[in-house]
Amino acid sequence: MSVVIRSAIDFYNRHPITADIVLAKLKQARGHLDDLQPDDLLAHDQDHYGGTDATDALARLAGIGNGTTVVDFCAGIGGPARYIAHRYGADVIGIELTPARVAGANELTRRVGLQDKVRVIEGDVMQVPLPDASADAVISQEALLHVPDNLKALREAHRILKPGGRIAFSTWIAPRPLSEPDRDLMWRGMAMASLHSLDGYRAMLREAGFTVTSAEDLTAAWGEILRQRLAMYRKLRGEAEAAGTPSGHDAFYESYVRFVDLVTSGAMGGGRFAAERA
Repeated sequence: MSVVIRSAIDFYNRHPITADIVLAKLKQARGHLDDLQPDDLLAHDQDHYGGTDATDALARLAGIGNGTTVVDFCAGIGGPARYIAHRYGADVIGIELTPARVAGANELTRRVGLQDKVRVIEGDVMQVPLPDASADAVISQEALLHVPDNLKALREAHRILKPGGRIAFSTWIAPRPLSEPDRDLMWRGMAMASLHSLDGYRAMLREAGFTVTSAEDLTAAWGEILRQRLAMYRKLRGEAEAAGTPSGHDAFYESYVRFVDLVTSGAMGGGRFAAERA
């Protein structure tokens, strides 16, 4: 199936994990959707590498606790936001560019009774629709690659954080620029708009006004997760083709295969960062 990617919205409008799909899976498993609890969603809405353990790591780095006001950049369908609200007692505002995912996030949040603790609003993390010094923490998971200007997003995080507030995020990294064919493939398959090195992110955080507190290379851990996911995708595509049904976004699959190769060879990887606003 050919899909033209003009922005991250095009990519996420075709993403295989949506609120409707999550609810359909829950209904199939439970027979109904009555009395859903936050934990019921965990098997379906924690798509980031490492699941809730990865979110716990960001929560520790960002100092999130009961009553903390947290802003989640590129919140998607709200899985990490709901988890942080439920697990840590935080109040979470998600910023999400794709209207369908904003609606889906808030529907899932309402279904599990967290609407007083979590809200996802439509917005661009390069121009966040929140006041200055209004948040205690900013988090983001595996999403800044979709943002054309990461420095602008980090400056917005700095603006909305209170003095002493913290940012913690994970994202893709690369020690050096990709080749033009690889950049094109990653755009067509995964809407990758930007990619920086570990040192590049450190420098951007400092330029945005932060004091960097940690920068971890997660490439080895992500490589193993990616290999497992690729095996799963191959199995699902094979089953779909055998059944004569659509097998998914071809450019995504092609880019994912290449992505695993790039991570395995060290040309790409993952990083987790934390910093504090003075």
